[in-house]
Amino acid sequence: MSDGNGYAVYFHPQALEVLGDAIKAYLLEGPTGPHVACREVDTGGSFVEMTLDGRDAQGQRVDLELIVPLNMVRMIVSARSEDRFGFAPRAAVPVEPALPPVGPTGAPVEAPSEAVPDTGSVGDAPVQTPGKP
Repeated sequence: MSDGNGYAVYFHPQALEVLGDAIKAYLLEGPTGPHVACREVDTGGSFVEMTLDGRDAQGQRVDLELIVPLNMVRMIVSARSEDRFGFAPRAAVPVEPALPPVGPTGAPVEAPSEAVPDTGSVGDAPVQTPGKP
């Protein structure tokens, strides 16, 4: 999960006690408690299969699979570093809406609004009401 994408799998306290030293090598301590950080999680079936990134004795990268009974898992949290989600185009910098200036450079409160057209005419032509000459 070093690239910011993956899952944090939390276990019930009783499960940690039952698994004992076997699980301790894979646990990370965090502000929300001990958890296993993994790249993939498969919850189909009666077991939870977690794929972790690891290193062997020579320092070579290996995929580790940790499989535990489903009833030992308390919660799975998805950790994503993507700042947006959905089908909209992604901009490098979020576009902020243009707001009117306020303070000493803004228009006074009493100034007429420019957003509402004049009720007497549209452009230079007079307004006609339907059904009236």
